[in-house]
Amino acid sequence: MAKVEKDMSFLDHVEELRWHLVRSTAAVMLVAIVAFVMKDLIFNKILFAPKNADFVTYRFFCKVSKFFGTEGLCIDDMPFTFQSLAMAEQFSVHIWTSITAGFIIAFPFIIWEFWKFISPGLYEKERKGARTFIIISSFLFFVGVLFGYYVVTPLSVNFLGNYSISDMVARNIKIGSYIALV
Repeated sequence: MAKVEKDMSFLDHVEELRWHLVRSTAAVMLVAIVAFVMKDLIFNKILFAPKNADFVTYRFFCKVSKFFGTEGLCIDDMPFTFQSLAMAEQFSVHIWTSITAGFIIAFPFIIWEFWKFISPGLYEKERKGARTFIIISSFLFFVGVLFGYYVVTPLSVNFLGNYSISDMVARNIKIGSYIALV
Protein backbone atom coordinates (compact mmCIF):
# COMPACT_ATOMS: atom_id res chain seq x y z
CA MET A 1 0.00 0.00 0.00
CA ALA A 2 0.97 3.66 -0.09
CA LYS A 3 3.93 4.56 2.05
CA VAL A 4 3.51 7.40 4.52
CA GLU A 5 7.15 8.50 4.46
CA LYS A 6 7.96 11.70 2.64
CA ASP A 7 11.30 10.35 1.38
CA MET A 8 10.60 7.69 -1.20
CA SER A 9 13.23 6.89 -3.75
CA PHE A 10 12.48 7.06 -7.47
CA LEU A 11 12.24 3.26 -7.60
CA ASP A 12 9.82 3.27 -4.66
CA HIS A 13 7.60 5.67 -6.60
CA VAL A 14 7.82 3.50 -9.71
CA GLU A 15 6.91 0.42 -7.66
CA GLU A 16 3.97 2.25 -6.12
CA LEU A 17 2.80 3.37 -9.58
CA ARG A 18 3.17 -0.17 -10.88
CA TRP A 19 0.77 -1.53 -8.26
CA HIS A 20 -1.80 1.18 -9.00
CA LEU A 21 -1.56 0.29 -12.69
CA VAL A 22 -1.83 -3.45 -11.92
CA ARG A 23 -4.99 -2.91 -9.84
CA SER A 24 -6.49 -0.65 -12.51
CA THR A 25 -5.71 -3.15 -15.27
CA ALA A 26 -7.14 -5.99 -13.19
CA ALA A 27 -10.37 -4.03 -12.71
CA VAL A 28 -10.64 -3.35 -16.44
CA MET A 29 -9.98 -7.00 -17.27
CA LEU A 30 -12.51 -8.32 -14.72
CA VAL A 31 -15.22 -6.06 -16.11
CA ALA A 32 -14.13 -6.96 -19.66
CA ILE A 33 -14.62 -10.65 -18.86
CA VAL A 34 -18.14 -9.93 -17.62
CA ALA A 35 -18.81 -7.84 -20.75
CA PHE A 36 -17.44 -10.64 -22.94
CA VAL A 37 -19.89 -13.09 -21.39
CA MET A 38 -22.77 -10.61 -21.79
CA LYS A 39 -22.33 -10.50 -25.58
CA ASP A 40 -26.05 -10.27 -26.40
CA LEU A 41 -26.60 -7.27 -24.13
CA ILE A 42 -23.48 -5.43 -25.29
CA PHE A 43 -24.02 -5.94 -29.02
CA ASN A 44 -27.76 -6.40 -29.66
CA LYS A 45 -29.16 -4.13 -26.95
CA ILE A 46 -26.48 -1.40 -26.79
CA LEU A 47 -24.15 -1.21 -29.80
CA PHE A 48 -26.56 -2.22 -32.56
CA ALA A 49 -29.47 -0.26 -31.05
CA PRO A 50 -28.65 2.97 -32.98
CA LYS A 51 -29.08 1.01 -36.23
CA ASN A 52 -32.78 0.44 -35.45
CA ALA A 53 -35.21 3.12 -36.58
CA ASP A 54 -37.03 2.89 -33.22
CA PHE A 55 -33.96 3.97 -31.21
CA VAL A 56 -34.91 6.44 -28.48
CA THR A 57 -33.01 9.35 -30.06
CA TYR A 58 -34.67 8.83 -33.44
CA ARG A 59 -38.10 8.74 -31.79
CA PHE A 60 -37.25 11.98 -29.97
CA PHE A 61 -36.11 13.66 -33.21
CA CYS A 62 -39.32 12.50 -34.90
CA LYS A 63 -41.47 13.97 -32.09
CA VAL A 64 -39.57 17.27 -32.31
CA SER A 65 -39.99 17.24 -36.07
CA LYS A 66 -43.74 16.59 -35.81
CA PHE A 67 -44.03 19.36 -33.20
CA PHE A 68 -42.73 21.80 -35.82
CA GLY A 69 -45.15 20.44 -38.44
CA THR A 70 -42.81 18.32 -40.52
CA GLU A 71 -41.59 14.76 -40.55
CA GLY A 72 -38.13 15.55 -41.90
CA LEU A 73 -36.35 14.04 -38.91
CA CYS A 74 -38.40 10.84 -38.79
CA ILE A 75 -36.42 7.74 -39.72
CA ASP A 76 -38.15 4.71 -41.19
CA ASP A 77 -35.22 2.52 -42.11
CA MET A 78 -31.45 2.24 -41.95
CA PRO A 79 -30.57 0.99 -45.44
CA PHE A 80 -27.38 -0.86 -44.61
CA THR A 81 -26.34 -4.28 -43.39
CA PHE A 82 -23.34 -5.53 -41.49
CA GLN A 83 -20.79 -7.92 -42.87
CA SER A 84 -17.70 -9.62 -41.58
CA LEU A 85 -14.91 -9.77 -44.17
CA ALA A 86 -12.12 -11.32 -42.16
CA MET A 87 -11.99 -14.75 -40.55
CA ALA A 88 -11.36 -13.45 -37.02
CA GLU A 89 -13.07 -10.06 -37.35
CA GLN A 90 -16.10 -10.87 -35.20
CA PHE A 91 -13.94 -12.38 -32.47
CA SER A 92 -11.56 -9.41 -32.54
CA VAL A 93 -14.46 -6.98 -32.38
CA HIS A 94 -15.89 -8.94 -29.44
CA ILE A 95 -12.57 -8.83 -27.56
CA TRP A 96 -11.91 -5.11 -28.16
CA THR A 97 -15.49 -4.15 -27.39
CA SER A 98 -15.28 -6.05 -24.10
CA ILE A 99 -12.04 -4.29 -23.17
CA THR A 100 -13.55 -0.91 -24.05
CA ALA A 101 -16.63 -1.68 -21.95
CA GLY A 102 -14.29 -2.76 -19.14
CA PHE A 103 -12.50 0.59 -19.28
CA ILE A 104 -15.73 2.60 -19.37
CA ILE A 105 -17.33 0.76 -16.48
CA ALA A 106 -14.12 0.61 -14.38
CA PHE A 107 -13.34 4.30 -14.98
CA PRO A 108 -14.29 5.47 -11.47
CA PHE A 109 -11.96 2.86 -9.97
CA ILE A 110 -9.15 3.88 -12.35
CA ILE A 111 -9.57 7.52 -11.34
CA TRP A 112 -9.59 6.48 -7.68
CA GLU A 113 -6.34 4.55 -8.17
CA PHE A 114 -4.85 7.57 -9.94
CA TRP A 115 -5.95 9.76 -7.04
CA LYS A 116 -4.45 7.37 -4.48
CA PHE A 117 -1.12 7.63 -6.31
CA ILE A 118 -0.95 11.42 -6.56
CA SER A 119 -2.66 12.43 -3.29
CA PRO A 120 0.30 11.59 -0.98
CA GLY A 121 2.36 14.16 -2.91
CA LEU A 122 -0.14 16.92 -2.21
CA TYR A 123 -0.43 19.19 0.80
CA GLU A 124 -3.39 18.60 3.10
CA LYS A 125 -5.03 21.80 1.86
CA GLU A 126 -4.70 20.59 -1.76
CA ARG A 127 -6.13 17.19 -0.86
CA LYS A 128 -9.14 18.74 0.87
CA GLY A 129 -9.75 21.03 -2.09
CA ALA A 130 -9.77 18.08 -4.48
CA ARG A 131 -11.86 15.56 -2.51
CA THR A 132 -14.67 15.65 -5.04
CA PHE A 133 -12.27 14.96 -7.93
CA ILE A 134 -13.29 11.31 -8.35
CA ILE A 135 -17.03 11.96 -8.26
CA ILE A 136 -16.95 14.97 -10.57
CA SER A 137 -14.55 13.42 -13.08
CA SER A 138 -16.53 10.16 -13.16
CA PHE A 139 -19.79 12.06 -13.56
CA LEU A 140 -18.41 14.16 -16.42
CA PHE A 141 -16.91 11.07 -18.07
CA PHE A 142 -20.25 9.24 -17.99
CA VAL A 143 -22.12 12.34 -19.21
CA GLY A 144 -19.70 12.45 -22.14
CA VAL A 145 -20.23 8.75 -22.85
CA LEU A 146 -24.02 9.15 -22.73
CA PHE A 147 -23.91 12.28 -24.92
CA GLY A 148 -21.79 10.40 -27.44
CA TYR A 149 -24.12 7.40 -27.38
CA TYR A 150 -27.48 9.19 -27.46
CA VAL A 151 -26.62 12.25 -29.58
CA VAL A 152 -23.43 11.89 -31.62
CA THR A 153 -23.75 8.18 -32.45
CA PRO A 154 -27.33 8.27 -33.79
CA LEU A 155 -26.59 11.34 -35.89
CA SER A 156 -23.43 9.72 -37.27
CA VAL A 157 -25.06 6.33 -37.92
CA ASN A 158 -28.05 7.96 -39.60
CA PHE A 159 -25.98 10.27 -41.79
CA LEU A 160 -23.29 7.77 -42.77
CA GLY A 161 -25.73 4.86 -43.10
CA ASN A 162 -27.91 6.82 -45.49
CA TYR A 163 -25.19 8.68 -47.39
CA SER A 164 -24.64 7.43 -50.91
CA ILE A 165 -22.67 8.69 -53.86
CA SER A 166 -24.58 6.44 -56.24
CA ASP A 167 -27.28 3.76 -56.26
CA MET A 168 -24.71 1.49 -57.85
CA VAL A 169 -22.77 1.27 -54.55
CA ALA A 170 -24.21 -1.13 -51.97
CA ARG A 171 -24.11 -0.15 -48.31
CA ASN A 172 -22.61 -3.23 -46.65
CA ILE A 173 -20.79 -1.96 -43.59
CA LYS A 174 -17.91 -3.89 -42.04
CA ILE A 175 -18.83 -4.75 -38.47
CA GLY A 176 -15.47 -3.46 -37.23
CA SER A 177 -16.06 -0.12 -38.95
CA TYR A 178 -19.49 0.24 -37.33
CA ILE A 179 -18.22 -0.67 -33.85
CA ALA A 180 -15.32 1.77 -34.23
CA LEU A 181 -17.79 4.53 -35.12
CA VAL A 182 -20.04 3.76 -32.16
